[in-house]
Amino acid sequence: MTSVRISKASYEDIKTILSLQIKTFRSEADIYNDFETSPPLLQTLEEITKEFSESIFLKALLGDEIVGSVRGLQVDKTVYIKRLVVNPQYQNQGIGTKLMKSIEDSFKDNKKFELFTGHKSIRNLHLYHNLGYKEFKRIPIHDNLTMIYLEKYVIDRYSTKYTSDS
Repeated sequence: MTSVRISKASYEDIKTILSLQIKTFRSEADIYNDFETSPPLLQTLEEITKEFSESIFLKALLGDEIVGSVRGLQVDKTVYIKRLVVNPQYQNQGIGTKLMKSIEDSFKDNKKFELFTGHKSIRNLHLYHNLGYKEFKRIPIHDNLTMIYLEKYVIDRYSTKYTSDS
């Protein structure tokens, strides 16, 4: 496979990213048998455009094709990482890891990273744990879905730890 490049997304990429997000999150919706309440599936172009103006969006490119994306928003000293998506035909090839490391590198003045995923999203949980994220909270959404919140603390610019005892 040709090398994947990570770069900052542009306004012109929003429609493609939204389409990729919907395609990717359909498989998540399958896991939970929930196609009516999943925010990533229901997000509108207007909503993602507003989010784009407030967040950093990155894209993963294979040639000229956007095959992945992630976004981050800093509030005070916490960066909230959202909507990591990789085209299903390119998953399990390290693209998600590259996107996560790149979004973390995009924020320098923060104390921690925070994200969430569903309890049945085993591949996501595995990726986040491998990147040093630790669970700190669970919130039941309905009988078939509990959101797991994970965090990773920054100890300095070049390394991170995953406990909150700093």
